[in-house]
Amino acid sequence: MTSDVLIIGGGAIGLAIAVELKLRGAKVTVLCRDFQAAASHAAAGMLAPDAEHIPNAAMLDLCRRSRALYPDWTSKLEDLTGLNTGYWPCGILAPLTQAPKPTIDASPYWLNQAAIHQYQPGLGAEVIGGWWYPEDGQVDNRALVNALRTAAESLGVELQEGIKVEAFLQQQGKVIGVQTNTGIIRATQYVVATGAWSNELLPLPVRPRKGQMLSVRVPEFIPELPLTRVLFGDEIYIVPRRNRSIIIGATSEDVGFTPHNTPGAIQTLLQKAISLYPQIQDYPIQQFWWGFRPATPDELPIFGTSHCKNLTLATGHYRNGILLAPITAALIADLIWEQKSDPILSHFHYSRFHTQPSTSMLTHSANFTQGNLTTKEATHPVSIDSPLVIAGKSFRSRLMTGTGKYRTIEEMQQSVVASGCEIVTVAVRRVQTKAAGHEGLAEALDWQKIWMLPNTAGCATAEEAIRVARLGREMAKLLGQEDNNFVKLEVIPDPKYLLPDPIGTLQAAEQLVKEGFAVLPYINADPMLAKRLEEVGCATVMPLASPIGSGQGLKTTANIQIIIENASIPVVVDAGIGAPSEAAQAMELGADALLINSAIALSQNPPVMAEAMNLAAVAGRMAYLAGRMPLKAYASASSPLTGTIN
Repeated sequence: MTSDVLIIGGGAIGLAIAVELKLRGAKVTVLCRDFQAAASHAAAGMLAPDAEHIPNAAMLDLCRRSRALYPDWTSKLEDLTGLNTGYWPCGILAPLTQAPKPTIDASPYWLNQAAIHQYQPGLGAEVIGGWWYPEDGQVDNRALVNALRTAAESLGVELQEGIKVEAFLQQQGKVIGVQTNTGIIRATQYVVATGAWSNELLPLPVRPRKGQMLSVRVPEFIPELPLTRVLFGDEIYIVPRRNRSIIIGATSEDVGFTPHNTPGAIQTLLQKAISLYPQIQDYPIQQFWWGFRPATPDELPIFGTSHCKNLTLATGHYRNGILLAPITAALIADLIWEQKSDPILSHFHYSRFHTQPSTSMLTHSANFTQGNLTTKEATHPVSIDSPLVIAGKSFRSRLMTGTGKYRTIEEMQQSVVASGCEIVTVAVRRVQTKAAGHEGLAEALDWQKIWMLPNTAGCATAEEAIRVARLGREMAKLLGQEDNNFVKLEVIPDPKYLLPDPIGTLQAAEQLVKEGFAVLPYINADPMLAKRLEEVGCATVMPLASPIGSGQGLKTTANIQIIIENASIPVVVDAGIGAPSEAAQAMELGADALLINSAIALSQNPPVMAEAMNLAAVAGRMAYLAGRMPLKAYASASSPLTGTIN
């Protein structure tokens, strides 16, 4: 039976949403690769909206609302399971070694040096006072996740572990299933709660932020717990548990998914902890561990609706996943099951990362006039020509451009306009990682007027290319092109000559065609490979003219001619063209289109070169349609030989 709701992700957020929806009557399934890998297992469990000094007003309100839910929420979980969640409204103490900055927040209470040392004996001698946050507290995050999973199982939520979701199957703005390592799974509604791994499924700006931690244990010979409140210091926190464990954390490292604890990080944590609470140096070490927080550029979560009607987002909680679990569950359940959207969700919608730039990109046409001929006039002068049709979609321009290697974003924008192109290829990996020169690229163009061609540049294997192609499709949908299934397929393991791998390209193309992609493969000028790619269902073939970025011009003319003669799909000449004369020559051969990037971006005046390439593409196409004069081995006078004056 199909579930009402399929939740992808089995951490605290995913499980909390599952329990809440199940309590409201939904049939729920949770998919997770590894329940133990979730960031919630590696947290400290602080409930600290006040101590954290959250600057964003909406985020602070959200966190305080969630903290207020904790007493009843954990009590309900404990009643359902008989398990202790470790909820403890112990307050948080923030000792200082320097005079505090003025604050207008009424929530903390200032304790001077005498008061803070009396209230919490054993603090470092350098502590001169501190803030007391009585409404903050903690929960044992591992106990909480165990209670959530037990509650989900007892309520009848279907938990499936070892399931890797590879892609969403989408039609007409809706998800119709998820492709997994075990097959396709379908539901009515879908929730993404995959934390730091969200970017593997959707082009969301969520990156892993590694945190290393350790715990010590209060020796049994100490009868009373010496520490009964959280200590929140400068880049260090110490969280005591009632079971005599003390959690020390945490680093914040932008190192991707690099695993393991490191000596330097652990040493730094211990030094800071001992400085704050010296007697901790005599306690035996229990455990070291690490985890990956899901961080967004603004360190705020991503909640609510998505580009698909039945796909809901609940990710990017960063440091506050445990704190925000109850409010996230309530808000998402309201949204999915009751069709009620809390106004606060608008502050955390994914679209905040895709706002249109102030630059008036594509709101006016570039007009680099050559004599009396403008780009607009030159683009469509031949009435006998038909549109370029790729995978059923029509385009007037036969020139495609790229977005890489430009000196500035503004220069790229001007060049795209000047080129008159309607298709722009974008390197998915570089946009997702915000590689140099690609910051803000997704927002730099008007995707209402330009058709995005995501490409798999940087992929060395078929498997990599397939995964990046899926991300590219989601990126296009997030930018408003919900029906865009195009992908420029590049599989290039060769770092020196950047020649495409024919076997890997064919393997990836076969799989992507099966998944409904319109595949535009970049290939060597190999007529046999081109024909095979056409047979497996590719939308075009894109043979190289010469090595990519070389500017060597047409070095594969004979093979390209054979490909054109044998093809019944569009042939797009890609890579190596360095001058407009070479662009015109390629079109005169009968190529259906060109993709040109380096020759434009690396020229001294890219916008002018972009227009020149456009004019060359048009001229070459016109010449091909007009038909070249026959070649002769002898001279033939231009003027008539009869009727001359003697």
